[in-house]
Amino acid sequence: MYGLLLQSAIEIIRAKYGQEVWEQIKSTLHLDLNSVSAFHQYGETLFVRIAKLLGELRNEPISDLMDTFGIEFVSYISNYGYDRVLRILGHNMRDFLNGLDNLHEYMRYTYPRMRPPSFYVEKENAHGLTLHYRSRRRGFVHYVIGQITEVGRRFYDTNVQIDIVSEREEFDITHVVFELKFENTAYVKQSTTDKDSNELDLAIDCHIFFELFPFHMVISEALEIISAGDSLTQLFPNIVGELIRDIFNLVRPIITLNWSQIVLHSNNVFEFSTIEPLRKQPNENDLEINDARQQHDSELLLTMTGHRDVHEEYLRLRGQMLYVHEWKAIIYLATPVLENLDAMFNTGLFINDLSMHDSSRDLVLAGTQQSAELKLALDQEKQKSKALEDSMKKLDAEMKKTDLLLYQMIPKKIADRLRSGEKAASLCETFESCTILFSDVVGFTTICASLTPMEVVSILNEMYTKFDKCLETHNCYKVETIGDAYMLASGVPERARNHASEIIDMAFDMLDSIVTVTNPTNNEKLKIRIGCHSGPVVAGIAGIKMPRYCLFGDTVTTANKLEQTSRALHIHVTDSTYQLLDRKTYDVQERPKMTINGALTVTTYFILNKKDRSGKIIVRPFQAVLIDMKRQDAEEAKIKQSMNLKNANIQNIVQPVPKENGIIQPPQTQNDTNFMPIESNTIPTPAIIHKDVDPTAHFVQRSLIKPKLADEQSLKAAESIIEQNNSSKLFHRPHRSRACDLL
Repeated sequence: MYGLLLQSAIEIIRAKYGQEVWEQIKSTLHLDLNSVSAFHQYGETLFVRIAKLLGELRNEPISDLMDTFGIEFVSYISNYGYDRVLRILGHNMRDFLNGLDNLHEYMRYTYPRMRPPSFYVEKENAHGLTLHYRSRRRGFVHYVIGQITEVGRRFYDTNVQIDIVSEREEFDITHVVFELKFENTAYVKQSTTDKDSNELDLAIDCHIFFELFPFHMVISEALEIISAGDSLTQLFPNIVGELIRDIFNLVRPIITLNWSQIVLHSNNVFEFSTIEPLRKQPNENDLEINDARQQHDSELLLTMTGHRDVHEEYLRLRGQMLYVHEWKAIIYLATPVLENLDAMFNTGLFINDLSMHDSSRDLVLAGTQQSAELKLALDQEKQKSKALEDSMKKLDAEMKKTDLLLYQMIPKKIADRLRSGEKAASLCETFESCTILFSDVVGFTTICASLTPMEVVSILNEMYTKFDKCLETHNCYKVETIGDAYMLASGVPERARNHASEIIDMAFDMLDSIVTVTNPTNNEKLKIRIGCHSGPVVAGIAGIKMPRYCLFGDTVTTANKLEQTSRALHIHVTDSTYQLLDRKTYDVQERPKMTINGALTVTTYFILNKKDRSGKIIVRPFQAVLIDMKRQDAEEAKIKQSMNLKNANIQNIVQPVPKENGIIQPPQTQNDTNFMPIESNTIPTPAIIHKDVDPTAHFVQRSLIKPKLADEQSLKAAESIIEQNNSSKLFHRPHRSRACDLL
C-alpha cells in the first residue's frame, strides 16, 4: 500500500480528533512515522489497524470511520492534482463507474507496484446499476462506498445511495456486490439512441485486421487460442492450439478466468503476463529486496507485503476483450507493456514488431532518451525526500521538547486551549473543591547562614527534583516554588473526587524524599513541615511574560497558615480536608483548635500513618527519622529539666536574716513546718519567734515550689537531692541564737 492513503488518513485524524489522538495511536501501534511519503510503500494492514484503534479510542464504529476516510480522501487527492483525473473519466456518473476499473491504469507510471482493486458494472437501469468490487485487501468496503458517494456529489452533482447486496471471501479475494441507486439518465439516453441508429454493414478481411494488431489473440469458448498475431507467434511458435491459461497468468481484472466472466468484463482492461520468463536471468532488485526482508523481519508492519511482481523478463500484454458474434469467439486486442529498450532486449522484441497505429514505439524510444534524466531526477528526489524526512524527524523532536517545556510551566489542558486561540481571560475558572499543600524546610534560614549560595541552590535543586519525581505517580499539579516553599494542588485544573487523598499520599512521599537530603555542613537530614487545606479556589493565567497558572482564594491562605503552625515531619490538615479522607485508611491525631485569619476557629489534625487494604500500617522511611528526632528532643528536655532543678535547689539555700530585736530567724522550707533549732550538743531548745518577725522569710520559703519531673525516676532523684539539701541546711544552721545566750 502506497503512503498516499495513509497520508490522507493521518491528516484527517489530526484535523478532526487532534494531534494528541494521533500520538496515542502511534504509541500504541509502536509506529516510528514522523512523516509519510506518498510514493513509499507500507504494510497492507496498517491502514485498517489505525482505523480500528481509532474506533476503540473514540468509541465509533469502524464502518463510519472508513466511510469518513473515503469521503475525505477525494478532497485530499486534490492537493496532488488527481481530481482532474477523476473529472475526465466520463461525462456522467454512469461513464465514471464503467471506467472505474481503468482508473488505476492511468496511474501505473507514478505507482508502478500498485495492487489495484477490480470493478465492473452490470444490470443497468434508469434508476441505477449493480457494481461488483473485488480486492485482495480486506476491510476497505466502506472506504470505497465513501469515495464513490463523494465523487458523485463533488464532480457529477449526483446523489448516489449505495447498499451492500452481498459480501463473501473467495480464497484471498474479497468480492462485494453493491447496488447503486441514482438517476441514470445517461443509460436512458443511450438506449433511445441505439434504437434510432442505423447499423452500417461494412465487411473487412480478417488478415488485414490481424495485421493491424500483431499481438492479438482469438480465443474460443473453451479458452483455446485459435489465432495469434505475427509478433506473438515469433515469441511463441506453438501458441496456436494452446489454452490461454497454460501460457499466461491473468493479472487484472481480479476475476476467475472463464468465458462468462470475460464477456461480462468487456469494458475492463485485461492484463496478462507470461508464466515462464522469456529470458531467465537473476534480477538484482529481487536479491536486494529479499535481503532487506530477511534483515527487517521485525518491521513487517511498515514494509511492503511480499508478492511476486511482474518484472521485465516476463512479457506483459495489456488490451481489451471483445466478443465477435460472427466468429462465436473473443478477440483480445493487446499491445506489449515496454517501458524502455532494456525491456525489449529482455523479451526479445524489436521496434518493427510493434504496431504503427498506437504509441508503443514512441513510448519506448522516448522512454529510452529520457531514462537517464528521469533516473537522475528520481535520485535527486529520493535524496530530497530523505533530507526532508530527516528534517521532519528533527522538527518533531524539537516540537516535543517545546511541548514538554510548555507543559511544565502551564497545565496541558490550559496550554492546548491557549494554542487554539482562546484568550487568557477566558481561561479563568472557579473550582468548588480542591486541596492545597504547602511545605517548607525547618530552620532553612539558619541552614543558609552556614552555606555558600551554590550549596543552597544545590540543596534546593536536589530537594525539588525528588519532589517532582514523586508528582509523576500522583494526580497533583505543581503550582510554584518560592525559596524553600513548595506549593501543590489537586483537583485543579483537572477536577477529581479524591483530590484530598492524592495530596496526602503525595505528602507522605515528600517526607520520604526529604530525609534523603542532607545538610553538607553537619550531614544532618533536612526536615520539612506540611500544611493542607481543602476548599474552593479561582484559577487562571496571570501575566504575559513568563505566564503562570495561579490559584487565588482563602483556601490558599489557610493552607499556608496550616504549614506555618505544623511540626517537622508532620502533615497538618484542617477539618475540611480530614472530612474528605477515608477514616479507615489514615491514622490521625486531633490537635487543639486554632484561630485563623483573626476570627475563624478551626479543628486541625496530624496525619500520622496510612494503612493498606488489610488494615496494617505502612511503614515509611521518614518515620525512623521522626522517632530519632523525638528521642533526641526527650533527652534534651531531661537535661534541661535537670539543670533547672539544680538551679532551683541552689536558690533554696537562704542565709539567716538578722532582726532588730537581736533574734536571728533561721530559714525554713515548705517541709519545715515544726522547725526547732539544734544545739551543737544536740539539746533541743524551743524556737523563739518574736511577734514582730518579718514575714518575708516565710514568703520566700513558700515560693519555692517543687519542680515537676517527666518520669518517676527523675522524681525520685529530685526528692533525694532535696532531702540532702535539707540535711545540709540543718547542719549549717547556727547552734544558738544570741537571745538564747542572753537568757
